[in-house]
Amino acid sequence: MSGYIHIYCGNGKGKTTAAIGLSIRSIGAGIPVVFTQFMKDGTSSEISILESIPNLSVYYAKENFGFSWTLTEEEKQIAKSIYTGLFLNAVQQLVQISKKENKEETLLEEENHPTAVLILDEVISAYNYDMINRDVVLKWLKKKPDGVEVVLTGRDPKPELLELAGYVTEMKNKVHIYEKGIHARKGIEK
Repeated sequence: MSGYIHIYCGNGKGKTTAAIGLSIRSIGAGIPVVFTQFMKDGTSSEISILESIPNLSVYYAKENFGFSWTLTEEEKQIAKSIYTGLFLNAVQQLVQISKKENKEETLLEEENHPTAVLILDEVISAYNYDMINRDVVLKWLKKKPDGVEVVLTGRDPKPELLELAGYVTEMKNKVHIYEKGIHARKGIEK
């Protein structure tokens, strides 16, 4: 079996940035990428540039649900339905491009060379707050297609996710301007 699960977690800045970096590296190597954002509404500054890159598909929910702890149960259920659908759409796209790459054999003939990359940005947060169908996500991760690399980002991954990972990188916060009351700035934090 080839293709590993990466987890970028922790309370520090850089989880999404690292996932974007891996996306760019993969595209540069001829490996298609499906980049999916949860808990964000597509207004982050990176989205427009990512959408312009060939062989990089971008998915996100157009709805902004705000902070999970402010949502009613009804709003959480709506978010869960939308985020689960978003996940399934991204997975369907990934399977299509992965099969296409395998048929065309355009990638290097190396052992363990990935056929596609799936970025699930902030899926850990959606998973933790029960805003995505956990069973669907976990089942798919356990049976993901061979050759597919998957990146999960977010804080505090659950043990069942950590057990599946081939890589776990923790971003640790030492100093952050947010502690001084400075909010996320366009082009830097959002």
